Amino acid sequence: MHPAAPAVDTRLTYDDFLLFPDDGKRHELIDGVHYVTPSPRLRHQDLVGRLYVAITAYLVERPTAGRVFLSPVDVVMSFHDIVVPDLIFIAGDQAGIMTEKNIQGAPALVVEVLSKSTRKRDAQIKRRLFEQVGVREYWLVDPELDTVQVFRPTAEGRLVRVEELTAEDGGTLTTPLLPACGIDVRTLFRPTL
Repeated sequence: MHPAAPAVDTRLTYDDFLLFPDDGKRHELIDGVHYVTPSPRLRHQDLVGRLYVAITAYLVERPTAGRVFLSPVDVVMSFHDIVVPDLIFIAGDQAGIMTEKNIQGAPALVVEVLSKSTRKRDAQIKRRLFEQVGVREYWLVDPELDTVQVFRPTAEGRLVRVEELTAEDGGTLTTPLLPACGIDVRTLFRPTL
């Protein structure tokens, strides 16, 4: 009887990620699997922009609270996990994860705006990854349903939905990560032009 050959890890790595083309598409690795997403639609970008402006306005008055970044910024979670979220917030106590090239570790807050091509990946695959690496809060913004789902970790570290806000019902999107920062959900989803 011959001993079994050692298993070969065929997952892609950060080194492979660096070789992907700069083609205007979003390239990500999750557990070594390559995902490619086309450029987002205008409504998607409008929502990301509104969230960025709201958080930036909050941080202008509180510069030590942290930093907010728009996509594309590579977030290296592990050698096999590199994602490019729509928006990330790095809390003031996380400054050490920011490098000149990318983010090395779990941001405090990750925001993804759903699209038909990314809905399952964002809601399931990425949520599990963010849970594993210790993201403190995860927002899923749905431009079709005009909703924001907020996920926070349980005592066991599982990211669970703690709130869902809709444009129809109104309300204010808040987070303990940004005390006194409130984003009006109706204004967030208000149509333009």
